[in-house]
Amino acid sequence: MTTIQKMPDNAKLWVYQSDRAFTENEVTEINTIGTSFINDWSAHGASLKAGFEVLYNSFIILAVDEQQALASGCSIDKSVKFMKELELKYNINLFDRMQVAYRKGNEIVVCKLSAFEKLAEQGEVNENTIVFNNMVTTKASFDKEWELPLQQSWQKRVLVNS
Repeated sequence: MTTIQKMPDNAKLWVYQSDRAFTENEVTEINTIGTSFINDWSAHGASLKAGFEVLYNSFIILAVDEQQALASGCSIDKSVKFMKELELKYNINLFDRMQVAYRKGNEIVVCKLSAFEKLAEQGEVNENTIVFNNMVTTKASFDKEWELPLQQSWQKRVLVNS
């Protein structure tokens, strides 16, 4: 399996956040299924050099090195279909963009954006709380901007009094 760290900085990347943590068995299964998917993934008959990884038992990261072959609409559709299949198999939601993931000590917590706003109002999270920016689209932005303090994230804009 090609890990995300082995992908070039300009690799196209997608972050899928689960609405719950995966069990260790699920992580093993998802890595196996994901490896099989990226090994067969192609665009107009050309194999895609891709990476796949489950991080923090909560995120599925998919990347493709477009220097070898561009990810076409059809190949992107295949990846979305694959993620939808994972949702069904594991009874998870990977497409709810109204959820926020943040660090609470060594734990990754996922909650609705409205609940996160309340946590900010109550002082449970603050400008230094580490949040996850799942809107990153390249390996380089993933490395620099995926995990960052709330004060530097897009979430800060939607929080009241932060």
